[in-house]
Amino acid sequence: MDQRKLRMGMIGGGPGSFIGAVHRIAANMDGKIELVAGAFSSNAEKSAQAGAELCLESHRIYQSYDEMFEKEKQLPEDQRIDFVSIVTPNHVHFDPSIKALKNGFHVVLDKPMTLTYEEAKELNKVIEETGLLFCLTHTYTGYPMVKEARQLVANGTLGNIRKVYVEYPQGWLWKDFSEEENKQAGWRTDPKRSGVAGCMGDIGTHAMNLAEYVSGLKLDKLCADLNTTLPGRVLDDDGIVLLKFDNGASGVLMASQIATGAENNLKIRIYGDKAGLEWQQEDANSLIIRHPEQPDQIYRAGANNSYLSSYALANSRTPAGHPEGYLEAFANHYRNFARTLLAQSNGQIPEKEWLDFPGTEDGLRGMAFIEHVVKSGQSEQKWTKFEL
Repeated sequence: MDQRKLRMGMIGGGPGSFIGAVHRIAANMDGKIELVAGAFSSNAEKSAQAGAELCLESHRIYQSYDEMFEKEKQLPEDQRIDFVSIVTPNHVHFDPSIKALKNGFHVVLDKPMTLTYEEAKELNKVIEETGLLFCLTHTYTGYPMVKEARQLVANGTLGNIRKVYVEYPQGWLWKDFSEEENKQAGWRTDPKRSGVAGCMGDIGTHAMNLAEYVSGLKLDKLCADLNTTLPGRVLDDDGIVLLKFDNGASGVLMASQIATGAENNLKIRIYGDKAGLEWQQEDANSLIIRHPEQPDQIYRAGANNSYLSSYALANSRTPAGHPEGYLEAFANHYRNFARTLLAQSNGQIPEKEWLDFPGTEDGLRGMAFIEHVVKSGQSEQKWTKFEL
């Protein structure tokens, strides 16, 4: 296999961007990817500033992603970018993704997939038509013990799944911020840039994705209660969604960005007719399994814990006891994407563990979730059928 580094171009992630730095750290962590080009801001001066700070060659710091695609595809194959990482606000997901694919570049995209569900369906068509690789960075399914939880459900340890609880409390929007005070709050509370949902689009989609990923179930219908707490705020900043899954199991999803003082303790609990499990991000190395009339079992992350599944081990970097967190989970998606792309480019079949990263189905279901949640939240007839 060709062991060269994949060449990455970045769109967005310039001055003031939180998620751009996260993507760059994650992509760089395993030595399989090198950032070589970028259009880091819609402001040409800011893009140039960001590229210079990242020590890129000046002729590969672009004023726009259109310029990047045009000039990169003219370079020799062994020099041009292999894929783009798109880390812009939601309203600038669709156009650069479509153009990247049509110019022959694979795509890693920060979630959600697009601004609207209609855009997501159109993007999905182009992904299918081009046959290029697409990764959507739903971070939390990259944790080793989340992957272990999924395998325990899949192998029947919990039995038939009856109940799913998933919650994502944040408190960072506890008050109204101006754009100058908090750039992230500015665009996330603006429907023109964020979409039809606020909290549910930003973190509710993460909770829904985690629930489906770990349980192996698909959402069948939902009933939503959305709240806009602060005066003058347009989009939801808090909500609860009742869930029904395709096997008849019920669930509850809570997402809030006005849970004052809360940080990022995403948590999931799943109960079957044999056992239950619990995982939370603030203790990400631990997975608790609960059996009736037995002591709790605690599974621990660690590259030397041979009792773990191949999926958990393939996404662990350090011996037991060394915390692996948000950045490593993010990096697992980049590493699996890179391994898959390198294998495919060499005519080889990727390992099944490498293919375990979020993609188009996750994106489509996430956008459908947003639309159905908003529809249910605005309707007197609360239960809404979940359909793609």
